[in-house]
Amino acid sequence: MEVAEVLPDFADAFAFEEFNEMQREAYRPILDTDENVVASAPTGSGKTALAELAICKALADGGTALFMAPLRALTNEKESDWERFEELGFSVYVVTGERDLNPRRAERADILVMTPEKADSATRKHDTRRYSFITDVDVCVIDEVHLLDSEKRGSVLEVTISRLRRLCDPRIVALSATMPNVDDVAAWLDAPEETTFQFGDEYRPVDLHADVRTYTHGENSFADKYRRLYRALDLAEPHIEDGGQALVFVSSRQDTVQAAKKARDEIAERDLSMGARGDYDYHTETQQLENDTLRKSALDGVAFHHAGLSKNDKDLIEEWFKQGQIQLLFSTSTLAWGVNLPARCVVIRDTKYHDPLEGEVDMSPLDVLQMLGRAGRPGYDDVGYGWIVCDRSDADKYRKLLRDGKEIESRLAEDLDSHLNAEIAMGTIDDVDDIVEWVETTFYYRRARTVPEQYGFGDLDDAAFDDALREQVSDALAGLEERGFVETEGLHVDSTALGTLASKYYLRLDTAERFHAVATGDEINVDAVLEAVATAGEFDSVTARSAERDAISAVLSGQQVGDVDAGQRKVLAILHSSMTGSTPADLSSDAWVIRQNAVRLLSSLQAFFGRFADPRAANLARRIEARLENGVSSDAVGLTAVDGIGSGRASKLASEGMTTPADVQSAGVDGLVAAGLSEGVAERVVDSAGELPVVGIEWGQFPESIAQGDNEMCEVTVTNAGGSAQAGVRVTVNDVEMTATEAYLSQPVEVPVGVFGGSESPMEFTVEVCFPELPLLPVRDSRTVRVE
Repeated sequence: MEVAEVLPDFADAFAFEEFNEMQREAYRPILDTDENVVASAPTGSGKTALAELAICKALADGGTALFMAPLRALTNEKESDWERFEELGFSVYVVTGERDLNPRRAERADILVMTPEKADSATRKHDTRRYSFITDVDVCVIDEVHLLDSEKRGSVLEVTISRLRRLCDPRIVALSATMPNVDDVAAWLDAPEETTFQFGDEYRPVDLHADVRTYTHGENSFADKYRRLYRALDLAEPHIEDGGQALVFVSSRQDTVQAAKKARDEIAERDLSMGARGDYDYHTETQQLENDTLRKSALDGVAFHHAGLSKNDKDLIEEWFKQGQIQLLFSTSTLAWGVNLPARCVVIRDTKYHDPLEGEVDMSPLDVLQMLGRAGRPGYDDVGYGWIVCDRSDADKYRKLLRDGKEIESRLAEDLDSHLNAEIAMGTIDDVDDIVEWVETTFYYRRARTVPEQYGFGDLDDAAFDDALREQVSDALAGLEERGFVETEGLHVDSTALGTLASKYYLRLDTAERFHAVATGDEINVDAVLEAVATAGEFDSVTARSAERDAISAVLSGQQVGDVDAGQRKVLAILHSSMTGSTPADLSSDAWVIRQNAVRLLSSLQAFFGRFADPRAANLARRIEARLENGVSSDAVGLTAVDGIGSGRASKLASEGMTTPADVQSAGVDGLVAAGLSEGVAERVVDSAGELPVVGIEWGQFPESIAQGDNEMCEVTVTNAGGSAQAGVRVTVNDVEMTATEAYLSQPVEVPVGVFGGSESPMEFTVEVCFPELPLLPVRDSRTVRVE
């Protein structure tokens, strides 16, 4: 059946002209009803078209569609793929954390594309103008809904869908790879039988032969990687010799590169005919590759693919793999969820991987099944071959996975208190009855009803189950109240400032407690801030490998370090070294992930300081955050607030004596050109510096002396010759605080200062102005008064 026959107005939105067997069975219920849809189908069977059918129906009815993709890379791919919708006059807008949100574009979009995490954020902030668009969604497509069972991300997806249904009740279309308990998902989403589809392996375009192969595990993990690599090449070799292709999944970006290098040497040793070095045209095309290692490898028919490559290089490798010029491709698991690059043979070389925040962990069973699903090229192969290479001790576990599949479980119970706190902070829950009703909208409730023993409820009848559920949520609420996240009065429940901040910044509750303790403590300095971040619960699982310990000790030598464990010392070392752009090579592999998480935590700690401490502490956290992001010294950090000044320019200008936006303005274009900036850049930098505050402190008729026992009230004026900003103004005498106030510096601010003739002489009065939301250095000025 042709697409044009079913959807004449949207035929050009599809990448094919004719529906396959699976799509023919599902299209009519999707188009003819408004019921929720759950469809489980093998990888590569064309289930994305079901999402596009539902989107077309929504667009035809004048509605808005939301497509939730599991990875940020996939949201960007959809933006490219769905240019077909743009050509039909519909707008597609991708909303991710890496892009600045344009609320007007989001509001006007016909198709929104988001990750579950970004949709979670948007639904939490739905009552703001910036994110109000999320409540106008008419159909929500959940790609790979089996991610409900993801240890890290499953609960986020679950509560986001439940929340979205309460906010605007869109039609839900949930798509999944094969899962045994599709009926549980359908029951959760209220999808009736006629729109619940479970397509078995018979709908795979190519049959799949999947099995496990073991290797002999040694004492050296580095050597083990090569043992598994040789095993993978043994499995791939006959298919490559027969004109097929092999896709080998490894655990990290670096491993894709190293495995490709080693594989080229091994292929030469085995005298395996591969590559196209004699093909002049292909040789010329490979010169377009930006990665030198990849360019040399591709000529031998071997390549690697990971998210760190440029878009140009990824696009070229994908195209050459589809054309058959790349016969052996090494990739991270990201590719399994993304581009459709099937191969006759798929080998999972690594079933474990190193997570900077968790240490060595098993690859998710969902990832394993998703990767194996890439085996078999439609139109080329009758059978696809998928292999898991693992230690003998894990073999039975993976054989069971291949035999029985993986039932989808809820992960909500693991983070129930955190998600409950978020709902209370949003105001969607007012009392215990609301909590029970909320839980009943979750997949957790549905799955616990199905297998209560597995979820800790035992063999209970319905009434006893409801009582046990109410007791569970009451205990969770009591725990939140005891820890200070919520307040209850009778049956009513409200969020506290602590609970609201924990929800707003997506903090673990123990981390929020830790930050609150630091913000309300006696001493807030650089060491206290860095230690608060390094000991946050988000870094609990960081481990220090033996090869890293000398580098850690070298970085922390001379630093004030409290009683922290080895993993926390590693985080501290990365934070300290990152602040000066000098992270040792031995720590670089985990530094990026740790730094990104630390920047997020510092941003939230800044908010805690603003709420529970003072503007000075918030400004300190903001400056540390900016140093961590830019790797600059403490005197250069203020320059990073100026658009056009990155870490290199900030350090250069600071060495020339320019450390503030006021210095940049004073230097002018000529001074910046003399410091090495081009004239065009200098002009933009000077303009940007003018948009930041330029503070002056005018003392007026301030006395030089005062008689003992006398008092005189004076006024000091804080002026601003630059852009407006929120500021904290503090007055001290001999380092003891007299007054502190906050003001928005859009006009001069008069600050009363009482001068008194006390017993100490002289007395030093200091006015300090700091900016809690900007990484600018505090501005201070002092006057000395003699007591006579």
